[in-house]
Amino acid sequence: MSSDLDRQSVDQASSLVERAGQAQKVLATLSQERIDSIVSAMARVAREESYRLGEMAHLETGYGIASDKALKNRFSAENVFEFIKPMRTVGIIRELDSIIEVASPRGVVAAVIPSTNPTSTAIFKILIAIKARDSIVLSPHPSATNCINETARLMLEAGEAAGLPALSAANSSSAS
Repeated sequence: MSSDLDRQSVDQASSLVERAGQAQKVLATLSQERIDSIVSAMARVAREESYRLGEMAHLETGYGIASDKALKNRFSAENVFEFIKPMRTVGIIRELDSIIEVASPRGVVAAVIPSTNPTSTAIFKILIAIKARDSIVLSPHPSATNCINETARLMLEAGEAAGLPALSAANSSSAS
C-alpha cells in the first residue's frame, strides 16, 4: 500500500513539474510591464486576504495566533512586494563599461512550504518566482495543505486576471 502511495506521489510531482516547465516557457516571454502588473495583482489579493489566510493557517495547523499570521502575510504581500517592485527582471538590466547584465529566468522553482508560516511563505515565494519569470511548484506541509492551496488559488486567479497566461500548467492549486 505504501509503495502505491509513493508511486502516486512521484507521478503527481513529475506531472506538476512538467506542466510548470511548460508554463515557465510562456512566462519567460512576458514583458516587464506585464510581469509587474501580474505580480502587483497577486500581492494585492494576498494583502486583501491576509487576515483570512492567517486565520486559516492558524486553524488548520494549530500554530501561532491568527492575527500574527495575518501580520506576516501582510509583510510578505506589502514589504516583499515593495522591495522587488522596482527590480528589472526582463531584458538588459544594467550596462557597465565592459559588462552587460541580462535578466534570464531559471525555470521551475520547487518550494517547500512549512506548517509554521504556511501562507506567508507561499505568498513571498510565489511573488519572487513570478517576478523572476519562473514558474513555481509548491510542496505544502501535510498539516497546512488547505491554507497553502487557498493562498496559491487566490494568487493564481489574480495573476490570470492581470494577464498571467491561463495555462493548464498553472491551473492546479499546487502550481503557478
